[in-house]
Formats: sequence, C-alpha cells, structure tokens
Amino acid sequence: MSMTHEITALVPRYKRGLRKGRGESSGHGKTSGRGTKGAGARQGGPHWKTGHEGGQTVLHRRLPARGFSNNNFETNWYIVNLSSLEQFQDGATVDASVLEKANLIPDTKLGVKILGDGALTKKLTVLAGWYSKSAHQKITAAGGMAQNLKAEPFVFPKPKKVFVKRDPAAAKKEKVPKAAPETPAAPETKAEMPAEPKPE
Repeated sequence: MSMTHEITALVPRYKRGLRKGRGESSGHGKTSGRGTKGAGARQGGPHWKTGHEGGQTVLHRRLPARGFSNNNFETNWYIVNLSSLEQFQDGATVDASVLEKANLIPDTKLGVKILGDGALTKKLTVLAGWYSKSAHQKITAAGGMAQNLKAEPFVFPKPKKVFVKRDPAAAKKEKVPKAAPETPAAPETKAEMPAEPKPE
C-alpha cells in the first residue's frame, strides 16, 4: 500500500452539510434551526454583552445604589520591584517596552510603578509612571536616574495641606464689642456779619 493510501485511510468520510431553508419536510425549513424571532434569528448572530438578560432590565440596574466607591476612579499600575531590575545590564535604559520584553509586565496598557523591594546594584535609567520613595532613593543611590514618562527627573508632588479643625473652646470666646464710630463734628460756620443800615 502506498503512502497516499495510508494518509487517506485516516481521513473520515466526507459528510454532506445540512441544506437549511429547503422546506418543512427537511426538518430545517422555515426558521432554519434559528428558532423564532429575536436577535438570535437575525443575520450576524447575537452579540451579548456582559450581564445582558435578553432585553430585560439587567440586574445591576434593578438593585438600589448604596453608598459611593472610588474603585471606578482609581489608578491601576503594573508593579515591578527593584529586585527584578537586577537582570538588566549596567547603564541600560529600562522602560515599559523593555519590561514587557523581559516578561516583567504583560503589556503596556497600564502604567508602571516601581517599588523598593530588594537591592539594586546596577546603574540604570528607569522610566516609569510612579516610584515609591524607597525605590527612588535606591535608584539614585546606585548612580542611576529615576525619570517620568517624559524622560524628565521624577519629582514627588508637594504634600497636601492638612485641614486643622478649629478649637471649639476658642470659637466660643466672647466677641469684644466694637467701639461705635465717632460722628464727625459739624464744620464751623463763619460768624454772620451785621447787616449794614439802609440809607434814609
């Protein structure tokens, strides 16, 4: 037996495809196996999104809203520790694309935050979106540079002013009444001259 017969012997028999929409007697007529009406019966198929309930009001809209959360507004980072940067050569420039090639982050969709876990002995130029204070100190102490995404030296923002509440005892102090403003004195008028006698 030739090699061709050995290959074709393993191939299953050709199965004829179903001919849909060819009359009710075929078993796949009229709706062609798509059911009746709705998005699933239309061309292109249904495209269900997460939580979709077929047009019914979804669960997260039927439940009441309680409280407030900042989860939707938080900034997410890919975390990289200093111990992971030891694998790079001395004097190298490390950014998100380099970290992705080294399999330290999955992709470049999010920003990178460098944390100070571990020791760093290499002189590296690191470009990241944020640094912890310990990581920033260790990078500069090793002779490297910690830069932001614009290749500028990273600078921590100034601390916000802490709101200091007023002392309730001081607020209840009696207010000193203000002195009434002095009324200005009326300007002195010149003495009226005696009228001259009329000639007779």
